[in-house]
Amino acid sequence: MSIQLDHIIVPAKDRRASAEFLARVLGLEAGAPTGPFIPVTTGNGVTLDFMDAEAFRPHHCAFLVPDEEFDGIFARIKESGAHYYANPDGSGAGQINTRDGGRGVYFTDPGGHAMEVLTVPYGGWTTDRRRHP
Repeated sequence: MSIQLDHIIVPAKDRRASAEFLARVLGLEAGAPTGPFIPVTTGNGVTLDFMDAEAFRPHHCAFLVPDEEFDGIFARIKESGAHYYANPDGSGAGQINTRDGGRGVYFTDPGGHAMEVLTVPYGGWTTDRRRHP
């Protein structure tokens, strides 16, 4: 049996605002409410289930995207007015990075979570085909 991530619960100050923000940036759709959750399903079927919470520690979610989709995603990040930066420590404000021969950027969602899009996984591509988008 291969193990796959199915979903992750992402706490949010406003589940609808956070889900719609991420969906818009990634070119996806926020789903209909399911119980206390607003789901955003990625291309590989993993769902981020946004749930209202009063207090939480910010999460970090990284999305491996095809290079040809990066420009559109980056344009939507800029259009959203979100703070974006090149490095995980918040440095490189207003910049992207080119680590491992790809492109990547971190941005902050409305709930304070650090989101990331990257075109090449950390360490570069391997011969393990499961790592390819």
